[in-house]
Amino acid sequence: MRVLPQARRRDILGGAAVAPLIAALPCTASAAAAIEVSTPMTAPTWALLQRELLDANAEACKVFYNRYFDERGYLLCFERWGANDGPDDAIENVNDWPLLHALGGAEVVKTMYTQAWEGHLRQYTAAKTVEVEIAREGMFHKEFCVQLDWQHHAEEMTLFNVQGLSDPNSPRFIDRARRFAGLYMGEDPAAPNYDPQHRIIRSLMNGSKGPMLRKATALDWVGDPFDPSAFFIEHGEETYEEFLAHYEEYTDVVGDHPLNLFATTLALNAFLITGEAKYRDWLLGYVDAWAERAKANDDLLPSNVGLDGVIGSSAEGKWWGGAYGWGFSPVNPVTGLREDRSRVLRTILGFFNAYLLTGDDKYLETWRKQTDRINAARRTEGGKVQTPTMYGPDGWYGWKDGLNQTNSLDLWWFSMKPSDRTRGPDHPWVAYLEGRNAAWPETAMRADLARVAEMARAEREDTSTPDTRLADARIEFNPASVTSLMHAMMGALHIARPSWAPTAPNAGGSPLYARLRYFDPVARRAGVPEDVAALIDSMTADETAVTLVNLSPTQNRTVVIQGGGYGEHRISAVSIDGKSQPVDAATVTVRLAPGSGARLVLAMDRYANTPTLKFPWDR
Repeated sequence: MRVLPQARRRDILGGAAVAPLIAALPCTASAAAAIEVSTPMTAPTWALLQRELLDANAEACKVFYNRYFDERGYLLCFERWGANDGPDDAIENVNDWPLLHALGGAEVVKTMYTQAWEGHLRQYTAAKTVEVEIAREGMFHKEFCVQLDWQHHAEEMTLFNVQGLSDPNSPRFIDRARRFAGLYMGEDPAAPNYDPQHRIIRSLMNGSKGPMLRKATALDWVGDPFDPSAFFIEHGEETYEEFLAHYEEYTDVVGDHPLNLFATTLALNAFLITGEAKYRDWLLGYVDAWAERAKANDDLLPSNVGLDGVIGSSAEGKWWGGAYGWGFSPVNPVTGLREDRSRVLRTILGFFNAYLLTGDDKYLETWRKQTDRINAARRTEGGKVQTPTMYGPDGWYGWKDGLNQTNSLDLWWFSMKPSDRTRGPDHPWVAYLEGRNAAWPETAMRADLARVAEMARAEREDTSTPDTRLADARIEFNPASVTSLMHAMMGALHIARPSWAPTAPNAGGSPLYARLRYFDPVARRAGVPEDVAALIDSMTADETAVTLVNLSPTQNRTVVIQGGGYGEHRISAVSIDGKSQPVDAATVTVRLAPGSGARLVLAMDRYANTPTLKFPWDR
């Protein structure tokens, strides 16, 4: 047992170190504990794959960026307004890049996605419509989309909502976090989106120029006329007239819709960076209003709340009415068939944000009760149990095989309750955490490596040119493949791409929901240091077990482990080989000798701290 000399402790956040066991030394909550690990560990295959995947992702992203973006950060494409292929799609081409960097990916990744974010703001502020009135002076105003629904705003915000993980001290990020949140809190008189009296966002269509308080037209959704014949069209339309026909029924937008719960992440960003109570209060107040509406509506979130705050009053009294509502099944002009397009079950993100801030189970209970209501309507058809996805004038419809399990595993991830686990399906990662799928880490990372290679091949074979690419043409070929890394390293959900496919819908715009995060105190950046790999093999309500390994044969590496994506979990103690040291802080620092590794069991009080984006050394 020894304490490191002061000179050797300058890169550690304080405390005492042990090698290889841990002494039970006093530690205050304000000073992070420090642990030294020197036990040799032969490089595990999963650790080698993890470092290879971090590097392969970064290399593929560089090639992708150099092909599809210019030196200004502008996406090389045909610029249009619209829900199909508009401004939100441009920045989606670099989805997951901030997460890659926050995991420990190369610094160039941050440089590229930052340039792309700044570039697309300038690009689509300069881009103007001719016939769509709201965007004639620019598709962005005050660096935010002038007016669209939150399915598409959320896609636009997917990068921004995790940008602070690696760059929380950026003055531009801080200013935007405040300004964007203010658009939905009544702080910008030119954008009266929010009604504090009724606790509603006043329209499905909203933005930096305020809410749409009239019937929407197909033109509002589609954008100016153009000839689509030269482009890849994701939804299959062949003519501009078919584009218009696609949105012909998207008219009822006045009043609040659960999709607007995605706006809560803007307030969350502002709270995480400033700590100001007004952002937390607004977020919780808005989510509480929706929880109350669900309770008043037989435990189902209504899909229309009128300007008077009354459920259904903007849709002829139909609680299930409105565009993207429970009863929204418009005609697809490509097939001529009606398609079910309710977006209500995508909106759980707001409740997750409230839970992140409070750890209060009532926010998960709203979703459990809604799921129970849907499953109570089940029927048996052809010997198979089916549950509905839609509701209209004749009751439930849109039947699909099986019970409704949407977001059920995500609910369990937050609560860690056995009762929530029984609600959900199995999943390879969950099976691994439960000791039933030992091969998962290697299998999952090899699959992501294969995807990186496949996307790189697709880029090489792409014959498109900027004048034949719409903004969404290459999104699905973005090579960043981080799902296995997020699961393995951070025990994190990956909601931008469904964590629990096929049960979870694509949400987009999610903040980071993670059991652990890592920081490099030497490089003063987010993510694991060079040569370090991490694997979480167990998560319970009050413990997290993670193996750390230093693959360098010659260099010490120091890593800070944080409880939660934003320090919301308090690490009460750390154990190695059954020897425990108290921590009582959001972070613990581990110094890894060359070629060493250890399995750390972290005792945790989850959701005990106020979450923050600040780096550990800035608190």
